[in-house]
Amino acid sequence: MEIKVVRNNIEKALKDLKNQTQKDGLYKELKKRRYYEKPSVKEKNKRIEAQKKKKLSAAKLTRPGNRNSNSSGRPAGPKRPPSAPAQ
Repeated sequence: MEIKVVRNNIEKALKDLKNQTQKDGLYKELKKRRYYEKPSVKEKNKRIEAQKKKKLSAAKLTRPGNRNSNSSGRPAGPKRPPSAPAQ
């Protein structure tokens, strides 16, 4: 991971670093490893997390305007009237 400081703007660089580490899941991992977790609890949490991800992806697919929500690949919307034949 690399964060560049532009024009000695350290505050911006720190903010970018924080955003990058959050996106990478580093904070979540640190929080998880703060205490020992029994293997049975690990498995349980893993199953719960998988269910959350599955539910979230299913919700994204059924959201209106989603490209994958219908077979044509276009968002569902009002039908256009047929165009007149060219003469």
